[in-house]
Amino acid sequence: MDVQLIERVRKYALGVESSSRYEHSVRTAETCAMLCRRFGIDSSLGYFVGIAHDICKEMNPRLLKTFALKDGNPINDLEEKKNSLLHGRAAACMLESDFDITDSDILEAVRVHTFGEPGMCDLAKILYVADKIEPGRNHVTAEHKQMLLEKSLDDLVLFVLKENIEYLESRGKVVAPVSKKLLHSLEVFSES
Repeated sequence: MDVQLIERVRKYALGVESSSRYEHSVRTAETCAMLCRRFGIDSSLGYFVGIAHDICKEMNPRLLKTFALKDGNPINDLEEKKNSLLHGRAAACMLESDFDITDSDILEAVRVHTFGEPGMCDLAKILYVADKIEPGRNHVTAEHKQMLLEKSLDDLVLFVLKENIEYLESRGKVVAPVSKKLLHSLEVFSES
């Protein structure tokens, strides 16, 4: 991964994200790079998707929708009710249009990092996990992280996904249908 491109996107993130969001992005990038090393993927790709994943998170809702719709997919009911859920889709479109990113794994990782999706590539799985277990997350203790890092990549995604679904349900929030499909696909895979 081109170091200058990483730096361009990092500076962009620094300029558009609040300080707490940017710090989360840096921690996610570092966690993602570490997980990439563990699972045999170029760690610079991990750092890049981690630093880029939330570049549209705090964007104006109208602009967010405009960017997200560039992927050709409709806005679902959940995204319509909470526009910030479009930020992964919008960020992937922005990376493609404004930063000339064409790598399908990078674009997929950023696009699906909020909900996940069945059949996602390993880089997308790693970003999905890194976003949820970066050290700034309150529930991630050293022991918890160590237990997670002993799992295979699919088992790690399954565990983190189940934790996320339990968290959402405990707060009375809707679980995205695609996250339920991912859960089902991982459970079927782990049983075989």
